[in-house]
Amino acid sequence: MTHFMNRKEDLVTEAIDGALIAAGGTLARLDGYPHIRVVVRSDWTKTRVALVSGGGSGHEPAHVGFVGKGMLTAAVCGDVFASPSVDAVLAAILAVTGPAGCLLIVKNYTGDRLNFGLAAERARAFGHKVEMVVVDDDVALPDLPQARGVAGTLFVHKIAGALAEAGRDLESIAATARRVIAASHSIGMSLDTCTVPGSPKEHRIPAGKVELGLGIHGEAGFEQIDYVDARQAMVAVVDKLRGCMSDKPHVALLNNLGAASVLEMSVLAHELIRSSIGERITWLIGPAAMMTSLDMHGFSVSVLELEEGDAALLAAPTPVAGWPGCTELRPSRILPLPDGLSPIKAMPSPHAATRAFLLSCCEVLIGAEVALNALDAKSGDGDTGSTLANASRALISALDALPLADPTQLYRAIGQELSQTMGGSSGVLLAIFFAAAGDASSSGLSIREALKAGLDRMQQIGGAMPGDRTMIDALQPALEALDESLAAAAAAARKGANHTATLTRAKAGRSSYLNADQLLGHNDPGAEAVAILFEHLARH
Repeated sequence: MTHFMNRKEDLVTEAIDGALIAAGGTLARLDGYPHIRVVVRSDWTKTRVALVSGGGSGHEPAHVGFVGKGMLTAAVCGDVFASPSVDAVLAAILAVTGPAGCLLIVKNYTGDRLNFGLAAERARAFGHKVEMVVVDDDVALPDLPQARGVAGTLFVHKIAGALAEAGRDLESIAATARRVIAASHSIGMSLDTCTVPGSPKEHRIPAGKVELGLGIHGEAGFEQIDYVDARQAMVAVVDKLRGCMSDKPHVALLNNLGAASVLEMSVLAHELIRSSIGERITWLIGPAAMMTSLDMHGFSVSVLELEEGDAALLAAPTPVAGWPGCTELRPSRILPLPDGLSPIKAMPSPHAATRAFLLSCCEVLIGAEVALNALDAKSGDGDTGSTLANASRALISALDALPLADPTQLYRAIGQELSQTMGGSSGVLLAIFFAAAGDASSSGLSIREALKAGLDRMQQIGGAMPGDRTMIDALQPALEALDESLAAAAAAARKGANHTATLTRAKAGRSSYLNADQLLGHNDPGAEAVAILFEHLARH
């Protein structure tokens, strides 16, 4: 995979320089590139205990993103996934340590322990007070004699940082840090491995699987399981954490390992709080990217049993760029819709044939979801199938509440349902289509004429005409042929849908933003959906 970088050898130094520019003068670095890469607080006066952490790069915003008032005093950056040198760590210690001393916060990897440990010994030889704590929060591999240090490290950064900012002495800060480490537990999960710049990607996790317990350097986890959905994924993670937790209140840290979208992380937050440990979680940090593994498409959950004062230290204000804050969990508030938006529903009425007809149509669109998404990906944003399928699922759920025995009211009810459950321009247009069809039906028009009236209204408002490469290209000829037979309507819809593949210029819809090369040879997904639906009706 190609990365946005210049030379691999300059990746870390140039990234640090970019972070300094974005920090607005709050951060500085020591001289010594490329071997010594240390970022420090610009306002540091050595009057309090200094906090130094770091390690290999590739975990951003850790660790530079946590340098600032109330958190780290300095961060030492190694190459990607490689520990910084002893001299680099020593330079950081000497640059920020005053009479109050220095606490080194180290993740439990051999290189980090050795390099930070030797630097601490050398700093002590210079006469400095230095304590070192080693974070070993990973519960993925319980049989290891020394567990890895992962995102639980951030609990230590924040709590120790708040104590240092408050002027506490080195010994008490170190003791609290060790207590926090002992009470912290983490585990990660990913759908894919990360890609190390300049190295070939390891395709270790097959499609349809998710790996549990992998490390922040891309190390293999202990188990690959079938991926079902976000809920099942969170259950698997929680099952590994639950045995480490007491019944006391906890704070949870939900960490994006690099490539999960904000949307996915919000879903995972929902699943975490509704999980079997949800009642024990009273505070939440994130969801956010905090201790990443380059572009890993995964997440990790860290939990910390809270003692008195911990929540206040975690929630204490800090201006650092990488810290998302710590939020006390409260019940979600649900407010009523404003006047005029609460739907007025028609009286439900049963009609077995109509119910079966609508159910069949919805199931066809649900079954075509993947194919329509794939088609839309060639000429749009790849969501037409999901949009139609989600609306169909919502309509199925509402079937027994619809006026199935009253066609006029049924058109209007379907339009109202689509306006609430179907997103995008298609949802609005189809809501207009059915609402107008209901109005036409109330005046005594036939089914075909009512549907044509709906089409006319949709064209007036939406602006699309035949030849504009939209669903109209299949829907209009289908409705015109409907009086002849369903088979004729299906044939007309198919011909119209296939014709869109020859249209190299879309004049409406998302495809109008694309060039001819992207459109040629691909049916418009909306027109294809219409054709699929009419073909199904003709067969049944």
